[in-house]
Amino acid sequence: MTVGDVAREAYREGLPALSASAFGGLLAGVALSGMRAEFEAVAGLLVLVPALLATRGNVYGSLGARVATALHQGLVEPRLRGTDERLRAAVVAALANGIVASVFSAVVAWVALVALAQSHATLLELTLISFLAALLSGIVLAVVVVVVVFSGFKRGFNPDTLVGPIVTTAGDVFGVLFLWLSVQVVVGVL
Repeated sequence: MTVGDVAREAYREGLPALSASAFGGLLAGVALSGMRAEFEAVAGLLVLVPALLATRGNVYGSLGARVATALHQGLVEPRLRGTDERLRAAVVAALANGIVASVFSAVVAWVALVALAQSHATLLELTLISFLAALLSGIVLAVVVVVVVFSGFKRGFNPDTLVGPIVTTAGDVFGVLFLWLSVQVVVGVL
């Protein structure tokens, strides 16, 4: 395989994923800009946004890398039916990591806001919003990761090329969507 062949293959696999990433990032940004009322209703929520969105990309990107490696090594079959125990354990671990990191981020944000004497929501509000957003987006992202990795692998693509852009973009889009939904639920209940 020549250098030109490798470059063409990389662009063939990566360009659609990167294009989807650019579009999804813009979509998430537009949705985030529409959340002004939520940021006013829950003081300090804006401090959490970068941590929550970064957590989605990091945790579920790592899940995608694990699943892709397991596929390459033959440890997991690319099928959704009768899923392997390794795959199930990786998904549960990613979901747990995402939830723990999000709740931790809420606590750290609350402590920072209190220490800086900034206006802030209660610790319970920030923690519940983070937990609910992490749970809902985590479930969706776990499905997206597994489907993208398995589909790409079955079609002859390198799943590692797809995971980064697709998962981080899906994390941004679903992260913002479920953050908005979580604010609606928590503010409505409390």
